[in-house]
Amino acid sequence: MDSIAIDRFDVERFEAGRNRLASLAYRLLGSAADAEDVVQDAFLHWQAADRQRIRVPEAWLTKVVTNLCLDRLRSAQARRERTVGAWLPEPLLDGDPMLGPADTFEQRESVSLAVLTLMERLSPFERAVYLLREAFSYGHAEIAEILDISESASQQHLHRARRRVVAERRRDGDIDPVAARRIVEEFLAAATSGRTERLVELLTDDATAISDGAGLTQKLLRYDTPRRIAAIARAGFKGTSAKRRLAGGTPAIHYAVVNGTPAILAVVGDRVVGSVSFDIVDGKIATVRGIAAPARLGRLSEAWRRRGAGEPLIAEW
Repeated sequence: MDSIAIDRFDVERFEAGRNRLASLAYRLLGSAADAEDVVQDAFLHWQAADRQRIRVPEAWLTKVVTNLCLDRLRSAQARRERTVGAWLPEPLLDGDPMLGPADTFEQRESVSLAVLTLMERLSPFERAVYLLREAFSYGHAEIAEILDISESASQQHLHRARRRVVAERRRDGDIDPVAARRIVEEFLAAATSGRTERLVELLTDDATAISDGAGLTQKLLRYDTPRRIAAIARAGFKGTSAKRRLAGGTPAIHYAVVNGTPAILAVVGDRVVGSVSFDIVDGKIATVRGIAAPARLGRLSEAWRRRGAGEPLIAEW
């Protein structure tokens, strides 16, 4: 076999696992753009490696991607960006291959915006062990090899990570999609019509709302009482000429599923200019996350364009 054929075969081997590697990187970093960069770096490592000596390419590439992600998480830039409270995960449209395996509840939960946000409270090793175990079903011996740690250290990291996630994650299992859509549509109707009392009824007593301020603020905006959230929702969902100028046009409002949770998207033409997702617990909204910074919506917009828009909830906002 000539060298060109060997190179083509090696490229095909890498491409066969690209989506899995991107899904791992996205879970570790919470950013699709960063995940794509890491996978491309991993490809360069793959090209430069003596591939004849790599017995299990999947394991080798998993190790490379995991450690490239850990390097990024430990970098001074990442620590600076993530500690000032100006960070939210990048949302992805349901069906995006970067969301990865979704066969079990643990796999689906691990890519939710809630858990991706919780990952920020774990150390890089805790995060890596938790995701390799819960989302990709690696054993502790395999994780120890990937991270160059002992099996007992892997078990300890997993124990600490699980304890943090279980203590802080508001779990309600898999929600019925029909019920989830109904709750979100009721929230939108109440917000756009200014019915404060109905908004309060739809929220849990300890509900939280978080917004990135469309990327115009240094820190996240947080609201933590139902009445405050209701007031912000009424103001936020009121269409104004200033908001239309900022969005670059008159948005249509669509229902969608983002990272496995119900969401509404503001869309101008074929471009998503805002995403609001909802965590629902016991039939009520526990968390509202608003993301409108253009840098966080690029991949979601691309997926939306490919899918094509259905009937909007609101044609002109």
